[in-house]
Amino acid sequence: MFNTTAWNRIRYGLYAPVYDLVADRAFRRARRLALGQVTWHPGMRVLLVGAGTGLDLPWLPRDIELHATDLSPGMVRRLAQRAEAQGRDVQAEVMDAECLDYPDAHFDVVVMHLILAVMPDPEKGLAEARRVLKPEGQLCVMDKFQTDEHPAGLVRRGLNALTSAIATDITRQARPLLSSAGFVIEQDTPVMMGSLFRALLARKGNTVSATSAAPHEG
Repeated sequence: MFNTTAWNRIRYGLYAPVYDLVADRAFRRARRLALGQVTWHPGMRVLLVGAGTGLDLPWLPRDIELHATDLSPGMVRRLAQRAEAQGRDVQAEVMDAECLDYPDAHFDVVVMHLILAVMPDPEKGLAEARRVLKPEGQLCVMDKFQTDEHPAGLVRRGLNALTSAIATDITRQARPLLSSAGFVIEQDTPVMMGSLFRALLARKGNTVSATSAAPHEG
């Protein structure tokens, strides 16, 4: 299976120089709509997980404390350059979304845009997002998801072997993923290509499945 952390670090390092040409204009509206679902307040501590080159920055308030991570050093360099050009103070770090180097209950908002469909283990990523969120924190997700009603069929699973290696997993389901990770979905909005791309706003629930409740290491 090609969808591994090591392979993602390599390929997104290769994508970094041309990433904006593909992902900037195409996802502007979807990013804006997703971030528009968040209830913002001055002084919030916000984390962008898998922030890429920082294409979310124009749609974020300026009166927040902003942190950003990405697996690829090339992406983080471009994010830092974009933040400087926009006059924004962003603490940008190279970091694996499945093992975040932040304390428990540290952030008011965690943003995960276009990352759950490319992570090797999205359950781990969501468990980490839940861990670093404050009790009343908000999770902002925007990604491509297949229907929640039934799992992927044989043809889609076969095609996924190719798409997950070069781009993205096409078999992941939003509500099962978020619910099993202990999140309660408050908003679920189609934002692009019909209902293929969705923006979800969620908060921490009172329970979490056993598979998502493993203790944090490191």
